[in-house]
Amino acid sequence: MIGKVIISFILALLIFIPCSILIETLDIRSYYQSPAIVASPPCADETPLRVYMYDLPRRFNVGMLDKRNTTEAPVTVVDYPLWPDNSGLRKQHGIEYWMMGSLLNGGGNGSEAMRVLDPEFADVYFVPFFSSLSFNTHGHHMTDPETEIDRQLQSKYWQRSGGRDHVFPMTHPNAFRFLRDQLNESIQVVVDFGRYPKGVSNLNKDVVSPYVHVVDSYIDDEPQDPFESRTMLLFFRGRTHRKDKGIVRAKFTKILAGFDDVHYERSYATGENIKLSSKGMRSSKFCLHPAGDTPSSCRLFDAIVSHCVPVIVSDKIELPFENEIDYSQFSLFFSFKEALEPGYMINQLRNFPKQKWTEMWRQLKNISHHYEFYYPPKREDAVNMLWRQIKHKLPGIRQFVHRSQRLKIPDWWKR
Repeated sequence: MIGKVIISFILALLIFIPCSILIETLDIRSYYQSPAIVASPPCADETPLRVYMYDLPRRFNVGMLDKRNTTEAPVTVVDYPLWPDNSGLRKQHGIEYWMMGSLLNGGGNGSEAMRVLDPEFADVYFVPFFSSLSFNTHGHHMTDPETEIDRQLQSKYWQRSGGRDHVFPMTHPNAFRFLRDQLNESIQVVVDFGRYPKGVSNLNKDVVSPYVHVVDSYIDDEPQDPFESRTMLLFFRGRTHRKDKGIVRAKFTKILAGFDDVHYERSYATGENIKLSSKGMRSSKFCLHPAGDTPSSCRLFDAIVSHCVPVIVSDKIELPFENEIDYSQFSLFFSFKEALEPGYMINQLRNFPKQKWTEMWRQLKNISHHYEFYYPPKREDAVNMLWRQIKHKLPGIRQFVHRSQRLKIPDWWKR
């Protein structure tokens, strides 16, 4: 019966909640030449995006940060916990924490989104399920039984738009992996489209987010000659054995060997190794960003906040905020074919003009605040940039809703 309801009327949204809890039904009501990188926002409307956030029990969100707290009541601004310092790599997939926090905090001057308590006045609906954190917490193996418990989240507002005005942060490539196709009309906040079918995720409806960087931001980067002060030409520390297009990393081990001014090292993300990576990025002119398991990785945003010019080797990467930020003004791009040609990439970097590099370094300093996640949020930070991207999706959503309300024969042009 439920299957018929889903197929015929889209009355239910199925979401996998990989938590060790009992099955139940929930109601989700409750980036050389121009000094200017960021263009004026495409949308002239300065009214904040009105967001209705469902009241989910905290085990679906912040409860995964502290399992000792078994309180079921939805979290409030009064008891919203700080992101734990010992979270390690889980932090890079924590976008949902900062998005939820921005709504609980109430925003303020310069906020791109405001929470509304009446769903009738909302532009979009935010589902505060920490799907990426959930997989990192419970889904260590693809067959873990904890990742196969499903839930029904039912809402008339989902029915009204077919889920097109519902926002789901899902930055881990395996988040919602079982029933992601049930969200193929929703606004998904993703870091790339590496593992997603085009019918599920695409630029027309979804928003590309930066990873949350794991190295500390370079606050006092004020040398007299930044080009000469960075003695290493190219830097990389990280895993060198990855899947799919990430196999390029293993090939770099041979291609980049034997250069005194290139640091290419296999490493794992421990607290001490993250500190060493930060030190290496801050003392290097260029930081290598090859594709990982998917086209992007956190390393790009670690490089940005370290003011190390990114060298991006990823043929299918999508980048955050690209309607406002021109990455070519502070990043270099190489195809897989170019990067794997022995000596080609290194020669390009060694011959790169000092003046152009210095301008890119300045641009990195100017735009790095757009990749910072804060709680409470700050003007033009990553969370506010994300909400603004979501706001740009509204015209298409409204068009669908208005047409669906008056069409006697739905989707007649497809027949």
